[in-house]
Amino acid sequence: MTDSTLMHCIQELDTSGARAAEVFTHGGTRYLVVPQLAQDIADQPAQMTLGNSDVQALVYRWEGGQFVEHARLPVPGGEDAEFFCIGTRAFLATASLRTGAGPYALDTHSTIFELVDGRFEVFQRIPTSAAKQWTHFEIEDRHFLALAQGVTHGDAPLAPGAESCIFEWDGERFAKRQTVRSGWGYNWAFFEVEGQKLLAYADHAVPSQLLRWNGEAFEPFQEFDGKSGRAFCCFETAGATWLAFACLHEETVLFRWTDGRFAPHQVLSGPGGREFEWIPTADGGRLVQINFLHGTREAPIPRLQSTISRMQDGLMVPVGEFPTSGGTDATCFEAEGRRYLMVTNSLSGEVRFRTPSRVYRLDFGAGKEPA
Repeated sequence: MTDSTLMHCIQELDTSGARAAEVFTHGGTRYLVVPQLAQDIADQPAQMTLGNSDVQALVYRWEGGQFVEHARLPVPGGEDAEFFCIGTRAFLATASLRTGAGPYALDTHSTIFELVDGRFEVFQRIPTSAAKQWTHFEIEDRHFLALAQGVTHGDAPLAPGAESCIFEWDGERFAKRQTVRSGWGYNWAFFEVEGQKLLAYADHAVPSQLLRWNGEAFEPFQEFDGKSGRAFCCFETAGATWLAFACLHEETVLFRWTDGRFAPHQVLSGPGGREFEWIPTADGGRLVQINFLHGTREAPIPRLQSTISRMQDGLMVPVGEFPTSGGTDATCFEAEGRRYLMVTNSLSGEVRFRTPSRVYRLDFGAGKEPA
């Protein structure tokens, strides 16, 4: 029996160009936020770069063992949502790739909301350019937000202000602290290894890299070959520290921490990689890999199989798979003693934005409950 037989779809959500899933609990309520990139326009050709991006992010709440719609937030061209707390205050940072329905504007604002008495109130609007992802992390008592953004073609440099960058909380709001070398930013992952604070940055147009905190700023530490970087995921299992690196047009690779750096260990898959979710379990954990599409932006193939893998004899081995359609994100959460996986899909097989995202009940791993 593979893990795929222990994944049960319990709900489909009516989403359009869903790009991320953020699940969190605040004030006793479990929320799910799904930013949406675009909606289909009647009689418009099927193309993943078209559509109406003047849309809203969907906010759900968990009720009676499923998600019900709770609110909608003004997040045009939505790519990401990141929940975090600073003291007793709670925030939701959202990223907007673009606005409009053609022509499109990549230079726009991305909004940070504050949760106040159950309401999502606008807290700060930050000028961004093709924003893809926010990541919040803490170093001692300092709070940071890293922003992946920008779109460049060939060797053309990004315009000032369009580089991926890192903000810091100054006690009242987030202020830009530093930029990083970037071209077409996609994703971040912050983690610690052997006392070193590391920030992985995935970029589509220039080599992705690992940055190290030196006490004052993040400095270059390690560069990864190739382009089309999409996401990193750091996890520990089998007595080692691992870093998975997803690429859209090249191979997705697993690295192992060895002698103070990450060394290539294993090819996980060919092209198509988009995102990861690591699920710790008593029997070693599972790595969920979400695959986005094959082909090109002009002729995409979005219907793929995404995978669940586990470490066996020193290698990450697929033990299950599930269908995704323009898959973009996955996040695991627990409720009422059960484990669930929320998976977002952004593009139908017919290259239309409206395609359902899915909630799965997971029954694999030690301590699983019966179906």
